[in-house]
Amino acid sequence: MRIRILLLLHFFYCSAFAQNIINLHSNWQFRKLGDTQWMPAQVPGTVHTDLLRLKKIPDPFYRDNEKKVQWVANHSWEYRTTFSSPKTKKSIPVYLQFEGLDTYADIYLNEQCIASTNNMFRTYTFDISSSIRKNNTLRIVFASAEKKADSMANACLPLVRPCENNRHYIRKAQYHFGWDWAPHLVTCGIWRSVKVISGSLPSAPKAQYSSIHLVQELDSIGKSFYFTKNGKPIFMKGANWIPADVFLPRIAKNKYRSLLIAAKEANFNMLRVWGGGIYEDDYFYTLCDSLGISIWQDFMFAGAMYSADTATLANIKQEAIDNILRLRKHPCIVLWCGNNEIDEAWHHWGWQQQFHISDSDSAKLWSDYHKIFDELLPALVAQFDSGRAYISSSPAYGWGEAKSMTHGDSHYWGLWWGVEPIKILKEKVPRFMSEYGMQAMPNLASVQKYALAKDMDTSSAVLKTHQKNTSGYRNLAAYIQMEKLKPKTFAQYIEATQEVQSRALLEGIESQRNSRGRCMGSLFWQFNDCWPVCSWSVIDFYGGRKKAYYTVQKAYR
Repeated sequence: MRIRILLLLHFFYCSAFAQNIINLHSNWQFRKLGDTQWMPAQVPGTVHTDLLRLKKIPDPFYRDNEKKVQWVANHSWEYRTTFSSPKTKKSIPVYLQFEGLDTYADIYLNEQCIASTNNMFRTYTFDISSSIRKNNTLRIVFASAEKKADSMANACLPLVRPCENNRHYIRKAQYHFGWDWAPHLVTCGIWRSVKVISGSLPSAPKAQYSSIHLVQELDSIGKSFYFTKNGKPIFMKGANWIPADVFLPRIAKNKYRSLLIAAKEANFNMLRVWGGGIYEDDYFYTLCDSLGISIWQDFMFAGAMYSADTATLANIKQEAIDNILRLRKHPCIVLWCGNNEIDEAWHHWGWQQQFHISDSDSAKLWSDYHKIFDELLPALVAQFDSGRAYISSSPAYGWGEAKSMTHGDSHYWGLWWGVEPIKILKEKVPRFMSEYGMQAMPNLASVQKYALAKDMDTSSAVLKTHQKNTSGYRNLAAYIQMEKLKPKTFAQYIEATQEVQSRALLEGIESQRNSRGRCMGSLFWQFNDCWPVCSWSVIDFYGGRKKAYYTVQKAYR
C-alpha cells in the first residue's frame, strides 16, 4: 500500500510539472501606433470593441455609423502587457501560445521581436525559454490588414485574382471585408486566448470517426449526395451558419447556446459552417455534439481565386492542420468541404471576361485552385481525419446547369438572384439542397434598436446601410408584388417581407422533403446574422425570430 501511495504521489508530482498554463488576459493596454497615450484593453478582444468601450468611436452597428469608423482599419495598432515568469525548474521549457491573432502581428518579448504572424486562423506557439525573465513585457504590433491586402494585390499585378475586393490575398475572416449581409469592418487584435505554458505541450486530441457518413454514388438519376447514420439514410434538415458577430470575441457562450438551442428547437439535425467566416470556437462544436446537430465544415475559402505560391501554400497547410487537429475530436463534424462556390464561380460567373484574364493566366489560376482544393486539403484530411469525407467545393455544379439538379449538392439561386417565382422550388429539387433562401427584414423591435423613426424607409441612408445586397429592396418589392401583398405602413412592410420569406422556405422544404428520396437534405441560407441587417436569416442579430423560423420549425418536424 505504501509503495502504491508513493507511486501515486510521484505521478501527480510529475503531472503537476508536466504542464502549467497561465492565461495572459489581464493588464493589457493599447494605442494607435505612434500615439503617446496608452488606453486599457480587453483580451481577447478587437481594436474596434476597445475603442467602442472607451467611447472613442460610435457604435458601428447604429444607424449609418459604419462609414464613420472606417479609419480604424487604415492604421496600425499595438497592445502590451506585463507578466511574471512561471515558477518552474530551469530545465523545463516555457512556451508562449496565441490561439488567435488577427492578423498581421509582430510580437515583442522584452523588446526583442520573437516572431511575426500572418494568419488569423492559426495557433502560434513559440519557445521562449531562453528569452523569458522574472518580469516580462509583451508587446504586439498589428499592421493594417486592409493595407496589407491592397499591397499584396498590387504586387501580384498584372496577374488578377478574381474577387470583389482584395480580401482573398490574406488569411483572415473574409466576411470582415463585407458581404451581401455583412458590413465592411476590418478588425485587428488578440481575438482568442494568450497563454504561457511551462512543461510539455498538450498532444493533439484523437479523432472521434462519427456514425454519420456521406454517400456519393452514381445512380439512375445522376450522382447521389446523402448521409447515413449507422448505415441508414437520413434526411438532413438545417441551415447555413455564419459568425454570430462581426466582432468575434463578443460571441459569448450564452449566445452560442441560445442560437444552437433555437436550431435544435427548430428540428435541425445539421448546420453548415460557411467558408467565408471562421473555424468556430470549441464550445460551438461541443454544444453541437451534445445537441445531436451534425456539422458540415467548410475550410475558410469563399468566392475568390486564392494564391498557391510556396509561402501561401505552407501557410494554408498549417492552418488546415491546426484546425483539423483541434476539431477532429468532435463527433458532430461529418464533412470537410474545401471551399464555398469557387468552382461554380470560375465556370459560371464570367470572371475571365470581367477581369480580362488571358488564357495563360487562367491556366495559372486554375492550377492554383487545383493545388489547394484537389491536392493539399484532401491529403491533410486523409492524413489527420481519415474517417470523415472531403469534397472540394460546394455546390457540385452551378444553378444554371442541368446537372445541378441531378449530381451532388446544389445552391439554387434562381429564387432571389434570378427573381423567379416561389413556385419554382416545386420544380427545382436537387439531390441535396445546401443553399437557397429569401431575404426578410428583422423584426420591428430589432430595427428600432439601430434606426430612428425618420430612418424607417427603404430609401433612407440608414436602411440602405443595413441592406448589403445591391438589389435587395428591389427584389423584395418584386416578391411582395408577386405574392399579392399590399403593405401600407413600414411595420406592414416588415411583415410582408417576412411573409414572403416564410412562403419561400415552406415551398422549398416541402418540395425537398416530399421528393421520395431524390433529395436528401435541405440547408437554407441562412440561420443567423453577424450584425443588424436585412438578410436571409431567420433569427436576426438581436435574437428576434422571424416568421420563417416558426414555419421552418413546423416544416422540419
